[in-house]
Amino acid sequence: MRIAVTGAFSYSGKYITRRLLARGEQVITLTGHPDRPDPFDGAVEAFPLDFDRPDQLAATLRGVNTLVNTYWIRFDQGANTQPKAVENTGTLVQAAVRAGVKRIVHVSITNPSAESPLPYFWGKAANEQAVRESGMSYAILRPTVLFGAEDILINNIAWLLRQFPIFGIPGSGQYRLQPVYVDDLAALAVDSIYREDNSTTDAVGPEIYTFEEMVQIIGRAVGRSRPLIHMHPRLALTAAQFLSLFVGDVMLTPEEVDGLMAGLLVSSEPPRCPTRLTDWLASNPGTVGIRYASELKRHYQPPQKNRA
Repeated sequence: MRIAVTGAFSYSGKYITRRLLARGEQVITLTGHPDRPDPFDGAVEAFPLDFDRPDQLAATLRGVNTLVNTYWIRFDQGANTQPKAVENTGTLVQAAVRAGVKRIVHVSITNPSAESPLPYFWGKAANEQAVRESGMSYAILRPTVLFGAEDILINNIAWLLRQFPIFGIPGSGQYRLQPVYVDDLAALAVDSIYREDNSTTDAVGPEIYTFEEMVQIIGRAVGRSRPLIHMHPRLALTAAQFLSLFVGDVMLTPEEVDGLMAGLLVSSEPPRCPTRLTDWLASNPGTVGIRYASELKRHYQPPQKNRA
């Protein structure tokens, strides 16, 4: 099979691609970061993910059996907004239809809703609708918070615990979340490629924690249990924005706080992903949180060239 993966050099797309190559499949990637280091030593041919050139997207996708779409943006940055990402996803889906792609595996999020006041969640609902109405067979996967090497949230909580003597919790900290291991999501995505039925599935791990419990678990795992200070959510956001200036990143957004506190990162479906965050942390205590993981550096800044 010839399979196209958006963002094969990035995070979840990299895990999906690694599994596909292990199966002997031919993989191409559409990427907005052509200068990003290639983790596959040239085994994956890269093409531009240029939404302003839909004809080029369609030409790239001709001969592709399945498109695996991981494209989205975490927060607005300049002209890259979440409403624009919805428009871009529609452009990509229609390019796949024009190219004759038969199936799409689309990565969404738990609890998307067209009625949500949060652009992240109504945007994901709009993307799902575009996929369902495309005429291609589809599998929609709805993960929650991803963890694993190179993740953002779990790593940066650990980094904060390593760096500071206290940790601020927005509100009560009793809102729940159900993290999922990135390679478990990749396994579901790859399995979905070889099916023909239409499906929408939550991709979640076996453990549910309150946010406070999760911070405590991470602290114990990295040997940095800290006093937890409960803060008004807007005060916690202000503190995060101040720290964002220090690290040159967007550490936390208002809608991320709202989505977390609304309990949107928990599934009512049975867990389909087996890896426990507690087990993964126990296997990686010396690496998680050693360095801050910057979203801006990952997606908006060109990689630094090695200097002689």
